[in-house]
Amino acid sequence: MSSRIDDVHTSAQWIARALNSSGYKADFTPGSLPDVERFMDEHSDHGVAVAGGLLATGLGPRLFALGTYVGETVRQALGGAWAADGDGPTAEMNIALRLPDGSIIWPVQRVTKRFRNGPEDSIAFYGAALGLTDASTHLRRWFRRRG
Repeated sequence: MSSRIDDVHTSAQWIARALNSSGYKADFTPGSLPDVERFMDEHSDHGVAVAGGLLATGLGPRLFALGTYVGETVRQALGGAWAADGDGPTAEMNIALRLPDGSIIWPVQRVTKRFRNGPEDSIAFYGAALGLTDASTHLRRWFRRRG
C-alpha cells in the first residue's frame, strides 16, 4: 500500500511543476486552489477535455495528479494522513485523506467530479468549505470584482 501513497506524493509534485510551468500558481498553499479551478475552467468543459488543451491527452493520470495536488494542499494546511485501501483499476479513485478531526475526504474523486460537472463542483469552493482561509479570502475578492 505504501507504493500507492508514494504515487500520491510523486504525482502531486509532478503536476505542481507542470502547472507552474504553464502559468498557474501551484505552491501547495490554499491560495493556489483558485488556480487549479482556473486550470479546470480553461482545459475542460462539463466532462469534455478542451481540444488541444492540457487535459486532451493523458486525462486519467492528469486528473489523478490534480486530485493528489488538491489533497496535498489540504494536508499541508490542515494536517492529516493519506490512506489507500483496495486494489484494482479503481483503487486510485479511492485514495483518501484522513484529517486530524477524523473526517475523511477523497480529493481525487472531487477533481474527477469537477471535470465531469464543471464549476458547480469548484475546487476553490471545496478548499474554502474545508476551512482553508487563503482560498476563501481569494474567493471573496473574486466575487467583489464580478459583482
